[in-house]
Amino acid sequence: MFFRELYDQSLAQASYVIGCQATGEAIVIDPLRDPAPYLDVARAEGLRITHVTETHIHADFVSGARELRAATGARLYLSAEGGSDWQYAFAAQDEAVLLHDGDQIMVGNIQLDVLHTPGHTPEHLSFIVTDRPRGAGPMGILTGDFVFVGDVGRPDLLERAAGLSDTMEAGARTLFRSLGRFRALPDHLQVWPGHGAGSACGKALGAVPSSTIGYEKRSNWGVAEADEASFVVAVLEGQPEPPRYFAAMKRINRDGPPVLGQMPVAQRLGAADVLAGASMSSRWMVDLRPARQFADSFIAGSLSLPYSKSFSTWAGSIIPVTDEIVLMSDGDDDAVRLAVRDLSRIGFDRMLGWVDASEALHAWREAGHVLQTIPQLSVTDVAPTRADGAATVVDVRGRTEWDAGHIGGAMHVPLGDLRQRLHELPPTPLLVHCQSGARSAVATSLLHRLGRTDAVDIRGGFAAWRAAGLPLSGPVD
Repeated sequence: MFFRELYDQSLAQASYVIGCQATGEAIVIDPLRDPAPYLDVARAEGLRITHVTETHIHADFVSGARELRAATGARLYLSAEGGSDWQYAFAAQDEAVLLHDGDQIMVGNIQLDVLHTPGHTPEHLSFIVTDRPRGAGPMGILTGDFVFVGDVGRPDLLERAAGLSDTMEAGARTLFRSLGRFRALPDHLQVWPGHGAGSACGKALGAVPSSTIGYEKRSNWGVAEADEASFVVAVLEGQPEPPRYFAAMKRINRDGPPVLGQMPVAQRLGAADVLAGASMSSRWMVDLRPARQFADSFIAGSLSLPYSKSFSTWAGSIIPVTDEIVLMSDGDDDAVRLAVRDLSRIGFDRMLGWVDASEALHAWREAGHVLQTIPQLSVTDVAPTRADGAATVVDVRGRTEWDAGHIGGAMHVPLGDLRQRLHELPPTPLLVHCQSGARSAVATSLLHRLGRTDAVDIRGGFAAWRAAGLPLSGPVD
């Protein structure tokens, strides 16, 4: 048996290639949208990708199952569990094999037994893998977003991300019952999860790429919890805010992602082309330059979003997936390439291209426009600036960060909610902060785009506030 994990750091996502070396057949589980890495692995190992499957309808990236099928002619194997609301709408069109609990997929001499493991999502499947020629029984289980190393899949996404009310507690109870089936499996089975540390699909995912069922019984809080009521409370408590794009991903992956045929490449644009659409509300100029550089000089309406591991999260949470995007770069080709890749992975297919920052800024000035700036404020200047209600502190961190301690009198609006909650912000100048300054730089640029040019960035954020010994509210240790 051939086995390879392909791990994407930006999404903290794992997909797998499993092949039968005797017959040359291979299956890919939970592929990302770009088929090239899987084709490269198969080619290097002398394998043919003949099967493609996925554990569930994903919320954090566009599935690559259809793309890989189109590139290889492989057969799709998709869940038929979960009820009528959670069926793959494109299954019949793509002649997919529909899977139920207890079914088997044979890839040459490799056997995958289908286990319905709902809770994270109603249709979720896990796959128990057996290398039959060895005659030693099952080897491991591909758990997708059901069980992670050190954590379990969150059951609240259908309600918090997809808007299906009153589903969190029911999902938690279903997940608890699924974990009973997991605990009944042999301790020696390896656990190959769909995500690692940094994913928003759980709250305490480990950074170790794999584990065993026996070890997870001892070390994973969710697997170890034997009381259903206690489990329901614990699994719903402290979950991070799901990125806003998750709802669109569920719909796209359920209905069927468009097959691109080839991955997008951003074309270089002339500055004049960019300026012609700079004022369009459905077009976003995403500035990849460092935040301080952006704050000193930027084109009105552009969004500061330097490339990082969080790029997908904030781009998807702020920009509607149907809008057009132009990237601005200071010549960092890698940042442009990675940004285009990451945007495609979360469904942004209206990528117009990229523009050189120096050329665009020069053209903006030559056209008679004034370059904008983001005012900066030190933490020691916050108190006098907001004295007598003259300004409002806005905390754009997540809920768990806020609950752990915050600046007294601040207004809490997480970055991902800022555009939707703009109307709630008072008319006073806005003093914006996050934990260290990265998210507040994005937030202030967004507020300026939305017309709140009175937004100021607090340098160093909450960390600088605490380091200065300034007063705090909440259970800060």
